[in-house]
Amino acid sequence: MVDKINLSVAVRSNLLTLQRTAGLTDITQGRLATGLKVNSAQDDATAFFISRSLNFRADDLSRIKDNIELGISTVTAGLQGIEALTELMGTAKGLANNAAATGDTNERSTLAVQFNDILTQLDDLTNDASFNGINLIKGTPDNLIIDFNEDSSNTITVSGLDSTTATTGLNVANATNNFADSSAIDTALTAINSALVELRGNAATLGSNNSILRTRLSFTEDLANTLLEGSGTLTLADLNEEGANLLSLQTRQQLGLNSLALASQSERAVLALFG
Repeated sequence: MVDKINLSVAVRSNLLTLQRTAGLTDITQGRLATGLKVNSAQDDATAFFISRSLNFRADDLSRIKDNIELGISTVTAGLQGIEALTELMGTAKGLANNAAATGDTNERSTLAVQFNDILTQLDDLTNDASFNGINLIKGTPDNLIIDFNEDSSNTITVSGLDSTTATTGLNVANATNNFADSSAIDTALTAINSALVELRGNAATLGSNNSILRTRLSFTEDLANTLLEGSGTLTLADLNEEGANLLSLQTRQQLGLNSLALASQSERAVLALFG
């Protein structure tokens, strides 16, 4: 049977102090390496789980933010389409006014052909004003639904606006009788003026939706940042403080080693008396 080696009180006290200092040094070095004062539930269960919940919600809001940005791009595509339609409708109005200003039937016929071509271009343009597979101004337009929160309980629906020349949209027909008589031209001009008013209204509607989306985008970004900041407050380490702690612990460790050496020397001095 091996006899148990008993350490003196001074040596045992110094060893215990060194062990505790080494443990604190490991913790501090871990915080400096990760930048976190709470790395797991063992460090601080309450802070860890609250922080994780905040991070999860921030991630959800990040995905919502991406969808809002896509929605803004979709509405912007619709607005750009309406702007182009307005320019083409202005060109068509100019052709009709030119037809009204001349009595030459051949010239009126030529202007009527150009007028009809413009209307065809109008309809073609509405079909091209899509983004991410959604078109807000074509015939039978799509609707855009965007979530503003995680459980989809708060949404916005941007209704599509038929901006074609069909009766369901702007209701502008091809030139009748090749603009041979003034009544046909007057009919076209009346329809164009009404269409321009409707286009301005459509632009205002989409513009209002676009403004709402941009406001919600800004709010969502700010809220996500606030959540991340809150999470960081619970878990992030103060690197300056931890650096100072490490220096203090290293000093304490060195002092502990010196103290242990002195305690050992004291025991060796006692042993020398029996030498």
